[in-house]
Parts: sequence; structure tokens; C-alpha cells
Amino acid sequence: MKAIRVHRLVGPEGLQVDDLPEPTPGPGEVAVRVRAVSLNFRDLMMIKGQYNPRLSLPFVPLSDGAGEVVALGKGVTRWKAGDRVAAAFMPAWVDGEPTETKAQSALGGGGNGMLAETVVLHEDGLVRIPGHLTFEEAATLPCAGVTAWHAVVTEGKITAGQSVLVQGTGGVSVFALQFARLCGARVIATSSSDDKLRRAADLGASDGVNYKTTPEWDNAVLGLTGREGVDLVVEVGGAGTLTRSLRAAKFGGRVALIGVLSGGSAEIAIFPILMKNLRVQGIFVGSVAMFEAMNRAIDVHKLRPVVDRVFPFEQAAEALTYMESGSHFGKLVVQV
Repeated sequence: MKAIRVHRLVGPEGLQVDDLPEPTPGPGEVAVRVRAVSLNFRDLMMIKGQYNPRLSLPFVPLSDGAGEVVALGKGVTRWKAGDRVAAAFMPAWVDGEPTETKAQSALGGGGNGMLAETVVLHEDGLVRIPGHLTFEEAATLPCAGVTAWHAVVTEGKITAGQSVLVQGTGGVSVFALQFARLCGARVIATSSSDDKLRRAADLGASDGVNYKTTPEWDNAVLGLTGREGVDLVVEVGGAGTLTRSLRAAKFGGRVALIGVLSGGSAEIAIFPILMKNLRVQGIFVGSVAMFEAMNRAIDVHKLRPVVDRVFPFEQAAEALTYMESGSHFGKLVVQV
């Protein structure tokens, strides 16, 4: 089979197409013919050596993929050949609270990922994908979709009439917008592009703030909410945006801390957390149980993930370069 592996931690140019033996599932394992994978910012950090510079090389990158079951190991009872499935980001995190052991099972990092024609995974780390979704759409769910669901529904507990601020229009933020609207919430979006803000409005965002033309976007958000602030901020920027997110949240509100797009460390003003009784919650994707709950909602509402562009298998490096440019709206996918 063919797989794309990282041979050097230098970015997309370190990828190489390799011929590898077809993997065979062991007891409790399932072989999946991968049909599509999607990209996350974590993948870019991983192949550059920024996420973990001590990774063993070569390795298969990318955490997110969907395909069909082609072979079963001894004792497998949950799946049969032909089932359409997606791999959980952390296959060992089936339910409950995260642990270090569960986190270490994350795909495309410590172990191999999904950018291969066939992968073998434990049967408990797979989730059935909604019937109305294509493999390309389903491949966007494991990281960005589950992270947004965890932030908005599981921890955010957003209900009708509340308000949510999403930063930018990448995969997590667009999913968060869609899930918040499913809950009946008002959504305010930020972006550096007026065109992307218009596209966010088409998905249901009530208001948009261009953070390039309005650098003090937190004040703009307060203005849009009658100086009250939002119930939940989906914080994907990291250290560079967190202080403004704290200011944009209402008293007793939540900040779901997810990404590090603007950096991982900086001086943070802690007074808003104290004085406004805020809850700042780290969100590291989510469990298989969250994935299954999210898929039930997606199925009921026939929600469709937003796919910006689909690349052929041989252009995986180009897809990662395109993601780095920040030009996309929603998710980028590679067909396998």
C-alpha cells in the first residue's frame, strides 16, 4: 500500500510517498481502507517539529480520516466489512475524563496517523459516520468537529438565546458556529476578511467583526451585546488573543481555550477572570462518546461540514502549504 510519511521535520517538503506492507489487524483491531483525510493546524506543527521535536522518524502524519472497514481481527464484534467509519482523534479516550494515557493515543503524533491507503485501529476507537455525509465531509469530524462540539455543547452547555463568539473561519470555528446555531444561540464571528465574514453570515452568524480594521474587536463585541459580553468565547488564537477574549466574555461566562494560532505564551491579564467570575476551560478534542453524540446531532439536522477544497493524495504537501497560508474557509481535505 501507499502511505505518505514524514522523513524530516522541516514542514511539507519533508513528506514522501512510500510503499509499505499492507497492515493486518490483530485481536480487537480493524483494518480501514482510508478514503479521505482532513488537515488541522496541529498537523502542520507536527511536521515542522514544533509540536514534538523528538518524534521518531519516519511516521505517517494527520489525525483525521474516514473510510470503510475491510478486515477484522479476532474477537471484533462492533464492526463488519463495508461499514463506513471515522477514526477518533484519541482512540483510547472512549469515555470519561481525559488522562495522560488516553492523550498519548492521539493519531499522527506519537504513533502513525491516517495519511495512508490502509490503517489498523482498535475497534473501540472507530465511530460510524452519518449516512448523508461523503467520506470527504466525514473526514473533517474527528478533531475540528469534536473539539467544537466539546467546547459549545459538552462544556459550553449553550442553550437557545445565548451568545457565542467564534474567532476566525477555520475548521473548529466554523463547526462551532454551526453547532451554536443548532442550539439556537446568537453567533458573532471575527475574521481578517470581509468576504469570509459574509460567508459566516450565510451560515447563520448574526454579526461579524474584522479584526484588522477593528483591532479592538473585544470592544466591538461588547458594543454588539449591549456592553454585556458573550456567554462563550471559542478561543483558537491563543496567547495573543486571550486577554481580549476575557474582556469580550460576560460576567459568569466561559472561554473555551483551544488553539495557539497567535502563540502559546504571553502575559495574561487575570483580573477579568477574577472580577467577572469567568471559567476558562482547556479543550483538547474529545472522547469517542462525544464523537458519537455529535454525529447523532449531525444526522438529525442533516448538517454538512464546510469543505473549502479537496486535494488529490499526491498533493498532500501542497494542501498543508495552502492551510499555512490561512486562505481557507472551513476544512481542507485530501482524497486517498
